[in-house]
Amino acid sequence: MENGAVYSPTTEEDPGPARGPWSGLAAYFFLSRLPWLRRVLQGLKLLLSLLAFICEEVVSQCTLCGGLYFFELFVSCSAFLLSLLILIMYCTPFYKRVDTTKVKSSDFYITLGTGCVFLLASIIFVSTHDRTSAEIAAIVFGFIASFMFLLDFVTMLYEKRQESRLRRPENTTRAEALTEPLNA
Repeated sequence: MENGAVYSPTTEEDPGPARGPWSGLAAYFFLSRLPWLRRVLQGLKLLLSLLAFICEEVVSQCTLCGGLYFFELFVSCSAFLLSLLILIMYCTPFYKRVDTTKVKSSDFYITLGTGCVFLLASIIFVSTHDRTSAEIAAIVFGFIASFMFLLDFVTMLYEKRQESRLRRPENTTRAEALTEPLNA
């Protein structure tokens, strides 16, 4: 008896590494953990904060540079990096390794803080800019990005309230129980 005759009908060839659209890094990236509205808002936050950062980097000179530096270094760059970090946390296998309630809570507070500080930095930048086209574009993208952060915060707040309503038990006390004597 040959070994090939015995094993050939029951064994298969090693398929090798995965091929197709879900191979490589794409196999580790899941967008389905976020609802579609949150996905759109995350993408817009990421894009708009990057555009604000790029536009203010183009500015070559300024007379009152404090607003520009605050907008540039502390806010637009940080907003982009924090948005990217949160998106990576939601869309990769790290989400399952870290406590999901902590990820959601961090996202909630980071989004609120970033939106408020981005709005403040945009207001300060408006009062100190030199009216160049790059500065105006950075301000516009900054305001839109700050509103996207705040809109995402409102969306998360709405989702939290919906979850708490679903978890809240119904009030099942009876009205006649209050009028009956305890020893009856």
